[in-house]
Amino acid sequence: MSASAQLAPTPAPTRSAPPSGSAPAPKRRRRGSAATWGWSILAMLVALIWVFPVYWMVNSSMLSSATLESFTPTFLPFGGSFANFRGVIDGSFFGALGISVAVTLIAVFFCLLFAFLASVAISRFRFRGRTTFVLAILIIQMLPAEGLFIAQYKMMSELGLLSNVFGLSLLYIAAVVPFTVWMLRGFVTGVPAELEEAAMVDGLSRTQAFMRITLPLLAPGLVASGVFAFLQCWNEFTVALVIMNAENQTLPLWLRGFVQQSSSRAIDWGEVMAASTIVAIPVIIFFVIVQGRMTSGLVAGAVKG
Repeated sequence: MSASAQLAPTPAPTRSAPPSGSAPAPKRRRRGSAATWGWSILAMLVALIWVFPVYWMVNSSMLSSATLESFTPTFLPFGGSFANFRGVIDGSFFGALGISVAVTLIAVFFCLLFAFLASVAISRFRFRGRTTFVLAILIIQMLPAEGLFIAQYKMMSELGLLSNVFGLSLLYIAAVVPFTVWMLRGFVTGVPAELEEAAMVDGLSRTQAFMRITLPLLAPGLVASGVFAFLQCWNEFTVALVIMNAENQTLPLWLRGFVQQSSSRAIDWGEVMAASTIVAIPVIIFFVIVQGRMTSGLVAGAVKG
């Protein structure tokens, strides 16, 4: 090869044209970003629609009845006060609060206990009538509560549990347990039994393996089921109306007293809203405490069955 050929400069590499499909990528990203913003704005609007009744209740609880009854709505509590709250918090409120707390705690505790044991038995063991039992749980949920009032009243009367905390708790447990069993069954089924078997191979007993391995994994499901049971017992009205009397009232029955219009006194809507806000405060506090566990539990239960 000659020297001139060796010293000849090598041509610079030419850049290939970009693929035809890569050019619109920024546009796709912009469209995706715009869609994300659109869905976010829509979600915030829906959230505001859901939150507005709660805000209106709290706002109205600080206004006088004359302001609430005027044709011009008041969206901000300018000039409001806590007089309505002072008017509704009396001896009957604390009595109703104590009964509601006692009934709810007793019902939620035993409901979770019975439902947990039943869901473990359904998911971990094979026995005759297992399918029939699961179907019976669903059928029981279809029964209207009003159709059981007479039987429930007679049963509580014969047992001497009318206007009694334990009697009302017993009815709440019977009403909430079926759906709680069905709900917890999905969580227990989602935890592989092989985890317990592996722990037993390592030297743990069946009970130790269940308590150390399976039970911590079921904590989100227990919290989600507990929230459902808590709401059902705390807000229940009709069964308490049949079983309890005027001296022993739960908070929903106590709240009803503010909307019963008599001939001598009109409804004080400010006090009604203040009483409703007070009844809702324990539920809000409970949700704030268990929010993280409840969210993970509901998501997990939605994909396990």
